[in-house]
Amino acid sequence: LVVLLLFQLCAHSHTPYTSPLPRSCPIACICTSDLLSCSRQTLQHVPGALPPTATTLDLSHNALTQLHDRWLAALPHLEALHISHNQIKDLSPQAFHNASYLRHLDMSSNHLHAVETHYFDALVSLEELLLYNNRITRVDENAFTKLSGLRKVYLSWNNLTTFPFHSVQGLGNYSLRTLDLSSNSLSSIPVEELTALPENIRNGLYLHNNPVRCSCPLYLMLQRWKQRGFSSVKDFFEEHTCKVSDNVPRSLIKFLKYNHMFENCSAGPEDMHPVPFPVMVGQTPLLTCNTSLPASATTYMWISPQHEPIKHPGNSNRSLEVYRNGSLKIAAAKPWHSGVYVGLAINNPHNFSRLCEFNVTVHYPKPDGEIFSTGLTTLLGCIVSLVLVIIYLYLTPCRCLSCCKKPAPLSPPQECSAQSSILSTTPPATDGPNRKVSANKHVVFLEPIRETQNGKIRLGLGEDLPDPKHPKVLQLKSDSESISSVFSDTPIVS
Repeated sequence: LVVLLLFQLCAHSHTPYTSPLPRSCPIACICTSDLLSCSRQTLQHVPGALPPTATTLDLSHNALTQLHDRWLAALPHLEALHISHNQIKDLSPQAFHNASYLRHLDMSSNHLHAVETHYFDALVSLEELLLYNNRITRVDENAFTKLSGLRKVYLSWNNLTTFPFHSVQGLGNYSLRTLDLSSNSLSSIPVEELTALPENIRNGLYLHNNPVRCSCPLYLMLQRWKQRGFSSVKDFFEEHTCKVSDNVPRSLIKFLKYNHMFENCSAGPEDMHPVPFPVMVGQTPLLTCNTSLPASATTYMWISPQHEPIKHPGNSNRSLEVYRNGSLKIAAAKPWHSGVYVGLAINNPHNFSRLCEFNVTVHYPKPDGEIFSTGLTTLLGCIVSLVLVIIYLYLTPCRCLSCCKKPAPLSPPQECSAQSSILSTTPPATDGPNRKVSANKHVVFLEPIRETQNGKIRLGLGEDLPDPKHPKVLQLKSDSESISSVFSDTPIVS
């Protein structure tokens, strides 16, 4: 016995010390630094001993039927949970407790029959909730009231016949951007309740592919949403259907595309155009709604053209400010501030009322020099052009400077213009032997003379001509000198 005890002591003394092993990854899962994927493993229960470092858990495409209470307590940093394509029918009251950091929850393609109040009220940080392709027939009125950061809810491809629209009026501190109710069984839509919803919710409220009963208020509301550029109507214009008769289940028409049967629908107050409000760039306009509501029990909110809800004191960069009395100030208006602004009064988180709408258009100021109209400017240009033409025709200076000088004494009189000696309508009475004149033309063409001297044409006087001092001879000399002064580049030397 003593020998056996000594042998055990020796064995323990040679065994190295090892620290406790960290929690290992479940056999059916794949683990990375912060990702835990257990997808497509035909799991019927959630694996145990989940690593606490995971921020994303994927349990999709399995055979899960239920989630036990507080099963996420082992994942304190979890932000995204994917449980789509399972067989979950309902949720226990504390199924999502200890998941205060969860932001994304995908429970699509399960077997849920309803959305109860206690299902998601512990998910205070939830932003996206995917519940499409379930069997949901009812959504509790308070199912989303505690989800202050909820931005997107997908409930399409279910069996909803009604929906509590008034419960989302103050949803998530006006952060809700997408509410997809398409491809359900909604038979009627309360137009009055939808009209009272904030504009940021209506822009992302998808109602297409539902068998709603055709009505003029519904048609006019969706047409107005289309004119305002709401994505919910613009992106699915041809998929909005309505049922003509309750007795004919398949009497569905695409009433926004084929709208001839709604031509006689008269526009209601909701379809009134916003008040035009032109503004110059750099100005500071103030939009004010006329209201007699008590200031103590009423708060105000504006919806910008970008579908952004704006409350007191204003948006993040303070380019838009909301005062306590409900007025909206645009600081230093810019072109991107153009669009429709909607003023709302809020009496309680579930009671909105539309006060006014302004269609703000920001223009650039006209230049200071633009004082004449187009017609006056054109007339003035014509008058100036006419004056310049007259000046050019009648006040052109003499271009023959040498011949415009005062002639020297005892010299024959000369013309100021060279054209007077060349373009003569009456030919000379006497033609010299080396000069040919066309009698039937107004312009005289002189043939070149054989002998030239110093750029001048030297006429050869025949013996038959009179004395060189004869008047005719002087006239011929004068003509020849005028011609030489025009067609010669050599200056004339007297």
